[in-house]
Amino acid sequence: MALEGKVVIVTGAARGIGQEYVRALAAAGALPVAADVNDCAETVDLAKAAGGQALSVCCDITDANSTNAMAASALEAFGRIDGLVNNAALYGGLRGGRFESISEADWDASMSVNVKGIWNCCKSVVPAMRASGGGSIINVASLAATFGTPFVLHYTTSKAAVIGMTRGLARELGHDSIRVNAVAPSAVITEGTREFFANKFDKALDVVKAGQAIQRNLHPRDLSGTILWLLADSSAFVTGQTISVDGGTVMN
Repeated sequence: MALEGKVVIVTGAARGIGQEYVRALAAAGALPVAADVNDCAETVDLAKAAGGQALSVCCDITDANSTNAMAASALEAFGRIDGLVNNAALYGGLRGGRFESISEADWDASMSVNVKGIWNCCKSVVPAMRASGGGSIINVASLAATFGTPFVLHYTTSKAAVIGMTRGLARELGHDSIRVNAVAPSAVITEGTREFFANKFDKALDVVKAGQAIQRNLHPRDLSGTILWLLADSSAFVTGQTISVDGGTVMN
């Protein structure tokens, strides 16, 4: 999986799985751009500790001007964009419950960040990918969509939209040699997951684990290999796919 010198933007990179993607990319010799509304200094330090480097960019993915500035910063620093990992999402701060109890504000916020945000990022980076002859876009979906998780319908629906967007974009951008795929992880042990489940965190992880063929919970580093492969030329004929990284919960 040759990634040396590939310029890859990772959104939601200040913590959690986004931070791990940046670390893994830096260790593999790529040039990651860590984008987040929050400070990515810790992520940059982890990239350096892994023997590489990373560029930190402040970005609000719900704002097209901000995602355009993100792409411009990557181009200014490295001269090209080879990959985009659309990881940023509204998750930890969401409140679950029966679908009729979900507030309109929470529903709209989920769609704004988790769907519109990816659309904005893709629009911002695709011109640079076209100019350089191709690229790879990875959209982070979720087990919520592939399984049909209840009581978080705003989140489940937003991630189902991500899968639909992935398939449609793959067909649109194939002639530009731009591949678009999605990964659908189960509950990852991160700060966001802990915030989402709150005092039900341990019980929720036990329930998730019980439904898996592999009887342990998912850690951020379990996702890195799939992400790196989808960004590398070794997956050059793979597009429009949703790869479940869920320990064998949903078997397509």
